[in-house]
Amino acid sequence: MNSDTNDEENELSPGFKDVDAFVKYGLGAVLSATKASAGLPQAGDEYDFYRSFPGFQEFCESQGDKLLHCMSQLMQHHSCRSHMRDRNKLTGVEERFDLVVDSNDVILERVGILLDEADGVNRSQQPVMPAGFQPPKIVVSSWNRKGSGSGSRSEMFRLLHAKNVARPQLKFKEKVDNSNTPFIPKIFIKPNAMKPLPFYFTNKQIRKARPEDLDVPAALADFIHQQRTQEHVEDMFAHPYQYELDHLTILERLLSKPEPQMYKPMAETKCSFIDVLEDLVALNEKLCKLSEFAVDLEHHSYRSFLGITSLMQISTRDEDFIIDTLELRSEMYILNEAFTDPAIVKVFHGADSDIEWLQRDFGLYVVNLFDTHQASRALNLARHSLDHLLTHFCNVASDKRFQLADWRIRPLPDEMVQYARADTHYLLYIYDCVRAQLLDFHHGQPGLLQSVWNKSRDISLKKYVKPIYTEESYLELQRKQKRSFNTQQLAAFRLLFAWRDKLARQEDESTGYVLPTHMMIKISEELPNTVFCLYLPREPQGIIACCNPVPPLVRQQVNELHLLVQQAREMPLLKAEIAAQKKKGLTPIRKPDVKLFGPHDTSRVSESDLHPFSPDELPVKQGMLFSDDDHKMDLDAQKTSGLIAAAKITLFEEMEKPKGEESLPVAQMKARRIIESFENPFRMYLPSDVHVNKNAKFDPSSKIFEISKRWKLQSIEQQQKELEAKRKAKEEAKEQTKKVAEERKKAKQSYQESLQNVATVRQQAAEAAKGSGVKRERVASEVGESTPKPSKKMMKSAEKPEKTEPPPQDAFKPFDYSQSDLKVFAGSKSKDNTQFDPNRQPHDFKKKKMTRGQKSNFGAGGRSMSYLAGKSDRGFRHNWPKR
Repeated sequence: MNSDTNDEENELSPGFKDVDAFVKYGLGAVLSATKASAGLPQAGDEYDFYRSFPGFQEFCESQGDKLLHCMSQLMQHHSCRSHMRDRNKLTGVEERFDLVVDSNDVILERVGILLDEADGVNRSQQPVMPAGFQPPKIVVSSWNRKGSGSGSRSEMFRLLHAKNVARPQLKFKEKVDNSNTPFIPKIFIKPNAMKPLPFYFTNKQIRKARPEDLDVPAALADFIHQQRTQEHVEDMFAHPYQYELDHLTILERLLSKPEPQMYKPMAETKCSFIDVLEDLVALNEKLCKLSEFAVDLEHHSYRSFLGITSLMQISTRDEDFIIDTLELRSEMYILNEAFTDPAIVKVFHGADSDIEWLQRDFGLYVVNLFDTHQASRALNLARHSLDHLLTHFCNVASDKRFQLADWRIRPLPDEMVQYARADTHYLLYIYDCVRAQLLDFHHGQPGLLQSVWNKSRDISLKKYVKPIYTEESYLELQRKQKRSFNTQQLAAFRLLFAWRDKLARQEDESTGYVLPTHMMIKISEELPNTVFCLYLPREPQGIIACCNPVPPLVRQQVNELHLLVQQAREMPLLKAEIAAQKKKGLTPIRKPDVKLFGPHDTSRVSESDLHPFSPDELPVKQGMLFSDDDHKMDLDAQKTSGLIAAAKITLFEEMEKPKGEESLPVAQMKARRIIESFENPFRMYLPSDVHVNKNAKFDPSSKIFEISKRWKLQSIEQQQKELEAKRKAKEEAKEQTKKVAEERKKAKQSYQESLQNVATVRQQAAEAAKGSGVKRERVASEVGESTPKPSKKMMKSAEKPEKTEPPPQDAFKPFDYSQSDLKVFAGSKSKDNTQFDPNRQPHDFKKKKMTRGQKSNFGAGGRSMSYLAGKSDRGFRHNWPKR
């Protein structure tokens, strides 16, 4: 019996001794099932025939249900979807098939993993590293990574924050004062006072007895009340404990070398969470009996304009306290009794901000403060953070995962409570250690330790100053960013800064939540820029494009922001800024004078209506996408500089306004500005000036270099084609002129040949005069003696027919005009009218002096040569027809 029981215990499964037996049986079952399935009726007519029998149909349905049930169990075993039976009749087959495919993938994947592990291959194991290898530490976001030991994987944590946490400001009894007025101390009771508090602070009824000033901010209402009652408080804004801190003396025991008292482990130290007024009063009584205690604060500033102190940690030598300052905000002044006691030391680390937060939110002040941060600086330690002091003195690694957590979360997680405790739990031990080292460092003399006490006292004298907005507030932020803005960009930055400050005060949100500084600078730099406006639409979407992610209040107020940017864009640029833009390749856009047409459409405008160029309105030159040298652009600027007057330096003259603007009424000027605000809808299709980086243009790996080369090749080919076309046109013109000249020459020659055999009138007259040669000679001699010199006009008119007439024959002898006196043909010397005027002849005849032997005949110039000169009186007639 014992052997049978041992065999059953050693079996892998009931009926199978080992894996091989199970595999053999399973393989045989699969083969037999495959053979049985092959013997089933085939799909088609055979299956439909068997399906017609009710017995076969019932058998198939019962077997199908069993198979589906078995498959569902297998799927459930492997954590897959297993609803195989509850399916729609129409799409059930497809859905079941998808389920089977998915389940098979999961099962086969697990089978592969198990087989790999059986073969000795582990996919999840760490890679084998050489001995002594240390993985590199991640510096970025190291506060969010938990330190890991050797051989264990580092664990990542998510930052604890609360998106939907209720705003604690709504529960405050006294509303937060975000007004643009100075801060007035909240203190109204002054314990441990050497000098009493002024009456203004002690009488709380003064502020409540002003029902007419309910809508006025508290600080402004206080000032108004002083003006009304003439109760001037000189030290209204002074430090309430100024006198006590100035007369504070450090006790001798605090300047002697202490014996460091070891801290208790956190697990053995009691921790109390205080959120009730009774517990706060009990805590104050405990603190008043101590000689020292450590204090730290947790602050939240992202969802509040001035910030909120969310938590206070106080640690003694034996106990830790965590105070919910959001619940006890209006009762925290109770702790002033312990905080201002000069016999009790209050230990802080980096108390510069803590002192101001205590004054702003609770009206708490600190007397007899010791700052371990100042002690660390006096000791010249490597670092001065609390994390370094914990490591250096306590050998404790602080956990800074919750340093940036949202401390408004209620209830607080245990991890955040432990983190808050650690900030003050070890601080008193560090306080003892640094005092001892300060004395040792100075050879037992208390001088160095005294200097730390004095610096700590100066920190206690700090006063909270509320951020006040002025017209020059934006300049300080602009200087910190070290950005250079032009006139438009600086105007946009100023307007956005004022809008952000106003909205943050109204909504009680931080300026970083309303509009982060880097987004404000991006909007200011890019939107008013004339070139960038070609790519960003001059619409609210351009502002959204500058913000990533988009702040909620920016999305709500985007139209108002758009109006501010438009207002900044209307600011005129200085001449130096325009020149700087042109140096960078940014051409200012000049608006056309005609609003309804394009910038180059002058078809509907007369020349008198065109606006002349002025020195303020530079001509726009065509942008150059890929320029080899900026010198070409300078040459273009020199070419266009002739269109404007030379620059003139005026020290005391104001710029003249264009004509027409002075006479325009306010309504028309406003209408003109509205019309100018409309943009041409086709501007996006016009060529624009693009500024391309020089390094990108000469980098062969850049796309700009490739496009530039392609563009240059295309431009060179285009220029070659144009030159070739011009050369061909010139050659064709030359050939055409040659052909026309040859045709004219041939026509002239043919005309001259046709006139050779034709006798002219003079030849005919010469032949007719052969019979009466003597008489003709006498008449010719007489004519030669008295024939006047023809005028230039007559000569020109006589030369014209001689060009068309054929050359005279040798028998014809022309008249020799050199032998005649040509002064007779000169006529009058009037130069204003070259035409013949008979009315002026008598006057000229009286003035004209006749030479000896010359006849007074002024009409001979207009007669034929065959008539005698002195026998005609046609020149004295006044009825001559005008030529």
